Amino acid sequence: MLELLEQQRIPIWSHERKNNDPIVFGGGAVLTANPEPFAPFLDVVLMGDGEEVLPKFIEIIQETKNEEKYFRLKELAKIPGIYIPSFYKPIYNSDGQLLSIKTIENDIPKSVSKQTWNGNLTHSQVITPDAVWPNIHMVEVVRSCPEMCRFCLASYLTLPFRYPSVTNELIPAIEKGLKVTKRLGLLGASVTQHPEFPDLIQWLNEDCLQEIRLSISSVRASTVNPELTKVLKKHGSKSITIALESGSERLRNVINKKLSTEEIFTAAKNAKEGGLKHLKLYGMVGIPTESEEDVEETADLLLKIKQKTPGLRLTLGVSTFIPKAQTPFQWNGVQTDAQKRLKILNKRLKPKGIELRAESYRLSLIQALISRSDRRLARVIALLRGTENSLGEWKKAYKTISEEENTSLTTLKSTLAPLPRWEEVIHENWQAEKVLPWTHLQGPVDESLLIKHQKRSIT
Repeated sequence: MLELLEQQRIPIWSHERKNNDPIVFGGGAVLTANPEPFAPFLDVVLMGDGEEVLPKFIEIIQETKNEEKYFRLKELAKIPGIYIPSFYKPIYNSDGQLLSIKTIENDIPKSVSKQTWNGNLTHSQVITPDAVWPNIHMVEVVRSCPEMCRFCLASYLTLPFRYPSVTNELIPAIEKGLKVTKRLGLLGASVTQHPEFPDLIQWLNEDCLQEIRLSISSVRASTVNPELTKVLKKHGSKSITIALESGSERLRNVINKKLSTEEIFTAAKNAKEGGLKHLKLYGMVGIPTESEEDVEETADLLLKIKQKTPGLRLTLGVSTFIPKAQTPFQWNGVQTDAQKRLKILNKRLKPKGIELRAESYRLSLIQALISRSDRRLARVIALLRGTENSLGEWKKAYKTISEEENTSLTTLKSTLAPLPRWEEVIHENWQAEKVLPWTHLQGPVDESLLIKHQKRSIT
């Protein structure tokens, strides 16, 4: 982002931009959950669903195009869901602990709430061979997820669970795309939990749609039935993906993953009997309260699935737990044993012919740093531009800024406290009383309820 701004000769720091500079804005899930690490670079943050907040943003931008920047930002700040970082000031104590976040003027909203769109969901408007998924018509079947796994940003941040009518919205949207392509992708955090999903599958099974190539994003294991797998096979799919998170039923209860071991076995059985060749599973290490025995249970489960469904290719994609803002586990740090546990899974599964795709533990630490930091991290991000996105570079830049050496980025020094300890941000568990960097930003679930959900999980 910073390199793009520099290429266009736009100052990277928002306070350095003048009236004739563009208004730099951002949005999406990461910035809605916690925009603070990027706040000093952004003039405006759009919080929540773009369909709801973007038209209002564009309207004010057009109406005020001849006004000074400060006036334009003041007008934008009146719109629900539009966050102007420069209008908020973090207050720290002498130890660098965040005490509060204050508005710079009395007429600025004390908090900004994520906006929710309740209209029609989305589908592809442009279909091209040059896309990441070439020539495929993407249709959003559901938004959010009703399961509310305690770690899951895609569920908690995007509540409530929403879905369009199959007859009145989904089928017309699909038919529109099928006029130009025979490739169809059904999207959502939990596509098969659409209450009318069986009706959609029945429609897709009609003979006139036989030439369609169909793919579905991750589905809930308990919904993988023979009808679904047969339709996927009929339309060219060779695999299906489910998330089990852990082979330990105890841990699945901790994270509120309402999924039994028997349901996982049944999903694998139905995948094979439906003619699919490949079952992809998502797992996680480092879940709060996890022990090495829990990880061994994950390996045991995969080996039993292989034994019960011979010939079905298995792939386990594993990530390290990362605390996400606006979720019940935002107070839980990254477990330092997670890297060792990735190695346990690799040692046990790879020799048995089960493919393990492990996300880099080092990359997970960078994600955790961004997820839990406040706007003091912006100085580190600025120093990093032009370097490799490696953990070593991040640590080096973090140390440099902490020591206030070898950098000319001191323009924010008078308003920001020193960086917190690296371990405090990434690895330590935080107390519920801690003032969070995003405390002035309201997601769909109130912080008091998130605390209840967290305590319910780990006690």
